[in-house]
Amino acid sequence: MLEREELLNLYEIYKNLLTKKQREYFEFYYYEDYSLSEISENLNVSKTIIGKTIKSVSEKLKKYEEILKISELYEQIKKISSSTKDLQTKTELENIIK
Repeated sequence: MLEREELLNLYEIYKNLLTKKQREYFEFYYYEDYSLSEISENLNVSKTIIGKTIKSVSEKLKKYEEILKISELYEQIKKISSSTKDLQTKTELENIIK
């Protein structure tokens, strides 16, 4: 379950780096909760291709985060924002992470 949440968070950050097909397969699988067979039938693409693409997307998302660390920075900013007492700083930090 934790990996699923991590992938969904990474997807929201890095989805624009993926192709339209990669996004489509990923969203059907993770957001619509379709099985590989259902996606395959709906899109007339082999189940193997769907499975390989979803696995590839998951690996890419993790690799992007490993290199760019945007999610990590986002979490650090959230932590600082929640602990600061300075209202202006808090507001500015919250605007960054929106």
